[in-house]
Amino acid sequence: MTQPPQPDSVQPNPEKAREDRAREALGWLHTARFLTTAAQLNQLPDHAYPEIAFVGRSNAGKSTAINTLTQQNQLAYASKRPGRTQHINLFALGRQGQTDAVLTDLPGYGYAAVPKDDKRRWQQVMANYLVHRENLAGVVMMCDPRHGLKELDEILLEVIRPRVEEGMDFLILLTKADKLTRSDQAKALSIAKLQAGGGEVKLFSALKRQGLEDAALWLRELVESHVPHPAPTDESSEPPPEQTP
Repeated sequence: MTQPPQPDSVQPNPEKAREDRAREALGWLHTARFLTTAAQLNQLPDHAYPEIAFVGRSNAGKSTAINTLTQQNQLAYASKRPGRTQHINLFALGRQGQTDAVLTDLPGYGYAAVPKDDKRRWQQVMANYLVHRENLAGVVMMCDPRHGLKELDEILLEVIRPRVEEGMDFLILLTKADKLTRSDQAKALSIAKLQAGGGEVKLFSALKRQGLEDAALWLRELVESHVPHPAPTDESSEPPPEQTP
């Protein structure tokens, strides 16, 4: 007997699934709101939420990248004089006013106009934060691919290397990628991957919104990996009911 034709089974669409996840991640990042600012580590609040630190040279486009990722024009302060903003700024993330993660905007480094004493002090504050902040879950470094990683970038990589080797997530965003040709982008990406020391590398352009979804997904998945999930109940492990004599 001939079998009746079966309806085509619905095949999952990986591309659409990724688009949906990226849309959700961007919506989550849009919830970012100012939490607090601190001049010293001991002024930072104690909490259990995973923190993701954004670091980079003063002209690497860090504030612009944060504002683009969160779809907010003035969340992170972009000074007209790079290197003058010398506070740790925290932004809470979470829907409906709840918090499930915190973005940390660390001061830009390497700007020549900053006095040497201030440079040394803030380099030490940043190093202490990156080494000792217990709930630091990931680091995002901004790098202008036209100039590549500089000495201070490499020093920072050495500072976080022990934590990366222990499993901390690390991402290099090659900002201002729109200023490079496609071949130069590919070359810069290959070089940065060799220097990343276990981290990931992605091209990013705030102007062209290049790499926006990739970066948003990376941030969202990092936080989801740190959210505790309730342990499944194993009914077989429950004691048997008492027998009636």
